[in-house]
Amino acid sequence: MNPQYSEIRKRRRSLASSFKPVTHVIFDMDGTLLDTEKIHKKTYSKIVKEYGKVITDELRMKMLGRQELDSATMMVNVLQLDITPEEFLEKAHAIEAIEMKNVQFMHGVETLLEHLHTNGIPMAIATSSSEISFRMKTDHLKDKFSVFNHVVTGASDPEVKNGKPAPDIFQICASRFPGSPRNNKCLVFEDSPNGVTAARAAGMQVVMVPDLFLPEELTANATLVLDSMDDFEPELFSLPPYFEIVC
Repeated sequence: MNPQYSEIRKRRRSLASSFKPVTHVIFDMDGTLLDTEKIHKKTYSKIVKEYGKVITDELRMKMLGRQELDSATMMVNVLQLDITPEEFLEKAHAIEAIEMKNVQFMHGVETLLEHLHTNGIPMAIATSSSEISFRMKTDHLKDKFSVFNHVVTGASDPEVKNGKPAPDIFQICASRFPGSPRNNKCLVFEDSPNGVTAARAAGMQVVMVPDLFLPEELTANATLVLDSMDDFEPELFSLPPYFEIVC
């Protein structure tokens, strides 16, 4: 046996022993599926600059993963902007309406989605975005998004009473799969600390692909941390592997 393959197998067995088998997968959208965070950063920075303010990394970290209105409220209050959160969002949507039409998937996402879909793994989306915002970001990718069983838009779904870091959105998302699998059978993909906290509170394992600006300590609560979706090995969670190593 090739020594390199032997080491790969040993590492996989070691990691897999730490994780529990899953049957369903739930994805966050912004910064996890779609490369939208840099657009949000640019938009929000442009708006607050009109009021002579700057968004710090600390504030950005607190906003990541939260519902749109929650994030807008946080910016307005922390930066003491002379604007309402609703007006802030209206400005943001107007600016992003054009740029979001060209947003693309994060690295490795399309390959993973195709693989899981081909192997019959049920998938869904739990996003803090509103229904309007979700459509704005995904209308040009409808065919790609057809692989998902359902989408929960936290900012506009009446059943989601509390946004991330509360577990509501993930609990509701799991319950809408056919057969309503137990929460611990769902694997979540997230990029934000708030999202990870929410998924763990819902009793789910979480694969985190964090933004590079996040300090390492804010990734500690994740089940597994990756640099890119390209690095994900499905078999670690008893999902069908991409390929079998031939000896």
